[in-house]
Amino acid sequence: MKSAATGPAHRALIASGVSAMALLCLVACATTTTAPVPRQADPAFARTVVSYAAHVPAGTVVIDPGSHFLYLVQGGGQAIRYGVGVGGEGFGWSGSATVHNKQEWPDWYPPAEMLQRKPELRQHMTQLQSGIGMRGGPENPIGARALYLWQGNKDTLYRIHGTNEPWTIGQNVSSGCIRLTNDDIVDLYDRTPIGAKVFVLATYGTPVASGIVPAQQR
Repeated sequence: MKSAATGPAHRALIASGVSAMALLCLVACATTTTAPVPRQADPAFARTVVSYAAHVPAGTVVIDPGSHFLYLVQGGGQAIRYGVGVGGEGFGWSGSATVHNKQEWPDWYPPAEMLQRKPELRQHMTQLQSGIGMRGGPENPIGARALYLWQGNKDTLYRIHGTNEPWTIGQNVSSGCIRLTNDDIVDLYDRTPIGAKVFVLATYGTPVASGIVPAQQR
């Protein structure tokens, strides 16, 4: 299905340099919403093909946390647009990275501070190879797939992953990483190879660092 994307002009990319890493991205991929919410994703954030003229190669991922959309550039003036959920640290980190690793049904390792804050999570934890965590699976808040972003030889701690809470897409609900529905993260995972370039737009306008700026959506 094709539709014309709408919305404000994209903000400038910081395409080089190391910004402050999204350290707390790993802290709470589980939702912080406590009020009753619908169980289905908002159709306004459904995956679709949109007109999108961008001065980056096909296969590039562009994330706009402020509008809650992720774009997989297709070339020919088009992109696949995915709705995303994002949290505070997702707004705080911007720049360029590379998909260094991908995992299917990844394990989740909440830090000690989160387990102290939410002791009820301990009943779901077990001793895994890399520490106390939750095995990957349908009940895991990381969802069906995860893409791990690095800058050079350094892990940014910024992730693109799935969620078992599809109703949170389009909201600010986690502590940083970018979440998609499980159907969408599987689709993105299959289309995005290791080594793919990822640009995370600044939430507020910033000077252009390298001249690589996505054009406005048409």
